[in-house]
Amino acid sequence: MSKVVIQAPASSANLGSGFDTMGLALSLYNTVELEECDRLVVTDADHSGVPLDESNLVYQTVKQVYQQCGRSLPGLSITQKSPIPQARGLGSSSACIAAGIVGANRLLGSPLSAQEMLEFACSIEGHPDNVAPAMLGGYVTSVMEGGKVYTLKRRVDSQLEFVAFIPDFPLLTAKARAALPAQVSHKDAVYNVSRAAMMAAAFCEGRSDLFWLGAQDRLHQPYRIELIPGASQLLQQLPGMGALAVFISGAGPTMLAVIKAENTAFLAGAEALLRQDEQLRHFKAVRLSAHNESMV
Repeated sequence: MSKVVIQAPASSANLGSGFDTMGLALSLYNTVELEECDRLVVTDADHSGVPLDESNLVYQTVKQVYQQCGRSLPGLSITQKSPIPQARGLGSSSACIAAGIVGANRLLGSPLSAQEMLEFACSIEGHPDNVAPAMLGGYVTSVMEGGKVYTLKRRVDSQLEFVAFIPDFPLLTAKARAALPAQVSHKDAVYNVSRAAMMAAAFCEGRSDLFWLGAQDRLHQPYRIELIPGASQLLQQLPGMGALAVFISGAGPTMLAVIKAENTAFLAGAEALLRQDEQLRHFKAVRLSAHNESMV
């Protein structure tokens, strides 16, 4: 196969209580065009700032797939459109990894199964919470055990939509990870287990009225919230505007609100709130839907 074009969706991990376990795919897409050639050529088609050299994550991923399959990679032409913002908690790196693996597999004639691609992606990313929904679509609960990835996917109801509150500053995952304590109390662990179980059950049963409870967290959000100016205000004010749940998206700094699709006034109200509150003006509100289709 001479050329492939891959679209990889954004993703939001954790969903509050499901730390490193839960995630969902969203309707914002990086598009990657791949073609074998005699050297590395990277084109940043939308001037999003992707690396143009061998540090490019798509290239690094494709190279690893070729090595895994026992094939040499003399060179690669990569054209990227990357509207998923980097270091904002919307799975930009997972989208690059997913695109690289799926694209490389197609260039090679599809030697890897869907499960092998997923496990390879998780081995690169280190955890499945973003890359699993990016590759599988929908709402995904994932566990890594003994080098194997176990996933359960559910399509997200079309009656649900999402509003991402994306700030104009990045938050590196390493910094967000460093803010977490080495240990938590047994009480807090039980608190999160119960809320994560509730969130999973609420998604499966269509009980959006319980999302607010399932999103409650004591493992990561209390420690990261101070790294995101204005996040506390959004957590407090958005439920009163009709948000079913509000939580830090991934490691942040994006905040994600879950709303009913019929709530057409929410976005305008949110934008007004951001304009009126000086501490919130660095956020941009973007309305998104779920992406339910699998890449593999």
